[in-house]
Amino acid sequence: MTSPVLDPVLPRCRIVMAPNAYSKERPTIFLSGSIDRPTATWQSLLTAALSHLPVTILNPHRTDWDSTWREDVDFAPFREQVNWELDAMEAADIVAVYFNPESPAPITLMELGLFAKEKKMVVACPKGYYKRGNVQIVCQKYGIEVVDNVAELAGRVVNLLGEIGAIKDI
Repeated sequence: MTSPVLDPVLPRCRIVMAPNAYSKERPTIFLSGSIDRPTATWQSLLTAALSHLPVTILNPHRTDWDSTWREDVDFAPFREQVNWELDAMEAADIVAVYFNPESPAPITLMELGLFAKEKKMVVACPKGYYKRGNVQIVCQKYGIEVVDNVAELAGRVVNLLGEIGAIKDI
């Protein structure tokens, strides 16, 4: 069995961390969801599951974020982060959302509300998430399937990439 020949200019998966610049020469996926300290495990799992695809993953996780950051419009690093996230979600072909049952994730709920109508969201909301009913109703209203785990979320991302014609022969 031979391995596929990859274009050396376009390696399979590119990961862009906030607040770095990104380009749109390939399909983009924004990771929206719980960011828990020290790491966001679901983001690593989803990225690994999609690593064979020629996509750009926009990851808002910041390793330099710490308790000194003020969540205030006048605090430049915070403002830069929020604007990067909003711009990245608007630019993304797909917004992959994960609600961790161990995290309230109020910003993720807001992001769901902002982008549900755009038909580019895929959502995982495991049993035990405290606002699961709200998530299910919003998703039902806008035709978004809700899955239960990261593996199913990865499958939905791949399916949606095919549906929107972003990647051929998946």
